[in-house]
Amino acid sequence: MKTPQLTPYLIFKDNCRAAMQFYQQCLGGQLDIQTFTGTPAAEHVPADAQDGVLHARLENENIVLFGSDAGSQPVMEGNNVALSLNCGSDEEIESYYARLTEGGNVTMPLADTFWSAKFAMFTDQFGISWMLNYDKNEAGQ
Repeated sequence: MKTPQLTPYLIFKDNCRAAMQFYQQCLGGQLDIQTFTGTPAAEHVPADAQDGVLHARLENENIVLFGSDAGSQPVMEGNNVALSLNCGSDEEIESYYARLTEGGNVTMPLADTFWSAKFAMFTDQFGISWMLNYDKNEAGQ
């Protein structure tokens, strides 16, 4: 089973692509960007945000950094950074979800997604934003 990996997830208001390209110039590494266009998430963002970044991943030998545009959600200090915990099994993600959401506020319940993962978003009882992800395509790796 894969060891869980904790990754910072940065939320931007319409400038994720520029920010992640800047971080790539500063930190090096491979940058992968997926836009809202052509995904089921596109129905939840305004037409002028369709080319915005749904998910970006910058990775070098030592660093993994995720990013996204907020779509139609407001971005302010306090909700512009989340902790993304990448899990290695159904059991692991379900256990973390049960424990970390206790006393918190779930914004996206744990469920299967269109990107072949089990995923959830919530704020814990201390006001910290979390994302849990179990990529089923990497199961057993």
